[in-house]
Amino acid sequence: MRLDITKKHCASTITTILSFFCAAFLLAAPSAARDYRPVVNATAQFTYDPSAEVDVELVLAVDISQSMDTEEQEVQRAGYVAALTSREFLDAIEVGPIGRVAVTYMEWGGVDEHFVVADWTVIQDAASAAHFASKIAEAPLRQVQRTSIASALEKSVQMVQNNQYMGLRQVIDISGDGPNNQGGSVTDMRDRMIAAGVTINGLPLMMKSNKNTWQAMLNLDHYYEDCVIGGPGSFAIPVRSQEGFADAIRMKLVMEIAGLHLPEPDPYLQHVAGREPIRCNLFD
Repeated sequence: MRLDITKKHCASTITTILSFFCAAFLLAAPSAARDYRPVVNATAQFTYDPSAEVDVELVLAVDISQSMDTEEQEVQRAGYVAALTSREFLDAIEVGPIGRVAVTYMEWGGVDEHFVVADWTVIQDAASAAHFASKIAEAPLRQVQRTSIASALEKSVQMVQNNQYMGLRQVIDISGDGPNNQGGSVTDMRDRMIAAGVTINGLPLMMKSNKNTWQAMLNLDHYYEDCVIGGPGSFAIPVRSQEGFADAIRMKLVMEIAGLHLPEPDPYLQHVAGREPIRCNLFD
């Protein structure tokens, strides 16, 4: 599913999402509390730690390949900082059943080029959100060659599997401005990672002003829909301008934390049915 947004309706849409989430949680909370059981190795010693319970384990996997120029990287960083400290994002966390999320921010490029800018942090209020966002804002920019979405997905799931947290959901939020061009089949990797229990959401970056760029000709938004995202409730939000980046990130984070989509019908929801599928292995 793809959600195209504009600044005009972003705030009202976020409010709708939060209201819908609150109502759904009040109805589902008793059974959700009964049904959740952490899966542990029966032969391993397990010590219960209530501070490790979170609503969502969220990996923000951010493209820093060579096609992202310095201005675009700065816009990207600023957009994440603004979204992570926004009132809408904090409200979405507050109404969750536990009221905490664990988040990490990783930048990626080619195979095995992964850089953890802000390691796993529990965000539960404005202070913890600001502390996490400051690590992103203060880190130096870097740029690498190649674009291995497959490797980034694999690394992201490893980070989820090896952290100390127990989330009700695990979400990989991957952004990028081009197709997978290294590291093997992106669809094979996506399917393996979904089988591990995660949801993969996408943020295809289509901010180049020239409509004849290879991004536009490739239909990068369609590529993400067909080849990258997957899992329960997965979605992609294309970013078509630098001005709309912060709004798109904020909307995406709220939807990921709330774990719900807008009730259909909605004029901004677009489904992939009715068009030719993308050849996902064209660039692998």
